Amino acid sequence: MSGNSLFLDTNIVLYLFSGDKTIAELLDGKNIFISFITELEILSYPELNPEQTKNAKAFINDVSLVDINSEIKRIVVELRKSYKIKLPDAIIAASAYYLNVPLFTADKGFSRLSELNILLYEA
Repeated sequence: MSGNSLFLDTNIVLYLFSGDKTIAELLDGKNIFISFITELEILSYPELNPEQTKNAKAFINDVSLVDINSEIKRIVVELRKSYKIKLPDAIIAASAYYLNVPLFTADKGFSRLSELNILLYEA
């Protein structure tokens, strides 16, 4: 994958939606990937009003959405066995690893996954 690509964790997308200008600038011009898990987490986020839901759907349509496949499943199993992380986090991490794209997150817990290229955002 290109060095111009980022795989976003759900927390980064939520910061973006809340108006974080630093994240907006960092993402400008990048190829953005999200997991189907992030799609589900965003669309079911209880604090989104109808306008924000509309914007979330537009955002999801503008990025590359990564669904699960057999290789991502295999990586998820290995990550969960090695690090005992939650299933949604393991799917997001495995998807970024599968694509060989840096995972952009504010979750420090991902830092212990040595297989991943992590870009940690400190809000």
